[in-house]
Amino acid sequence: MKDCKNYSLLKHNTFGIDAQCKRFLEYADEEEASQVAGMLREQASPYIIIGGGSNLLLTRDFDGVVVRSAIRGIEQHGGGRIRCGSGEVWDDVVAWCVAHQLYGAENLSLIPGDVGASAVQNIGAYGVEVKDLIAQVEAVEIATGKQCFFSNEDCEYGYRDSRFKHAWKNKYLITHVVYQLFTEFQPVLDYGNIRSALAEKQIDKVSPQSLRDTIIEIRNQKLPDPAVLGNAGSFFMNPIVSREQFELLATQFPQMPHYFVDDDHEKIPAGWLIDQCGWKGKSLGRAGVHDKQALVLVNRGGATGNEILTLCETIQREVKQRFGIAIHPEVNVI
Repeated sequence: MKDCKNYSLLKHNTFGIDAQCKRFLEYADEEEASQVAGMLREQASPYIIIGGGSNLLLTRDFDGVVVRSAIRGIEQHGGGRIRCGSGEVWDDVVAWCVAHQLYGAENLSLIPGDVGASAVQNIGAYGVEVKDLIAQVEAVEIATGKQCFFSNEDCEYGYRDSRFKHAWKNKYLITHVVYQLFTEFQPVLDYGNIRSALAEKQIDKVSPQSLRDTIIEIRNQKLPDPAVLGNAGSFFMNPIVSREQFELLATQFPQMPHYFVDDDHEKIPAGWLIDQCGWKGKSLGRAGVHDKQALVLVNRGGATGNEILTLCETIQREVKQRFGIAIHPEVNVI
């Protein structure tokens, strides 16, 4: 177990903000998770649970305890089912699945973060959400130290959402996630520019590896490397609007991209809304909007978390004024 006082979180957030926490705890197995749960019950300080820090904006030092999983390992249980430690890097799991002829996660390639965070956030990209792959989440209850098992239905998954973000927030330490993959490859290609990217590479018959490689190339073209330019990937969730609101907007903005959700709702790319407000490539002090993807807010060098938050709030306000749509961060602001 790792137990440190007055600990820098610089290496635990991809925005590259050097905030500190009062205490840092990292557990490497279920027994240590239970011990950490006991420590959290015994002390009066507030605490937060983080993953790889790719979905985190620190606006201040945290006068409390930060907890993180370091549980590793991928086990294959047959029938396409795998059990992964919550501290495993998510993209390593995707690569492992493709190498072991288990399919369904290819479109989620290169999404930053850990396995535990995938179950909390319901990560998604290019027409695929991890909720459709999660069979079970294993966790230790902080209040009791006991091990718990949650089904997919228990977690109440929604768009970038789960019970772990609301009723269960900071109540469980996730130890493992069980995924149900497919043993037959059924590619999802009709989202974004996947088909055009495959055509440019002259790939007529897509394979799991070629799809993964293409998704990685698309993401690398759009998203900056956090080691070079601090960022948390997609900062905002794509808003889902009512059919009535969508049809009204479509008459005003006929070129507006959109994706069918159900008969009553459409999803509109937040990046397009931000771009239409003129923010792509622009800055507000040391915080800015990436010049290739307006959905990404960046630390241009030395920005504080509050500077990035101010940029976020300014963009939210302008999108609301122009389109009447509220956009919300998928990044956790501390």
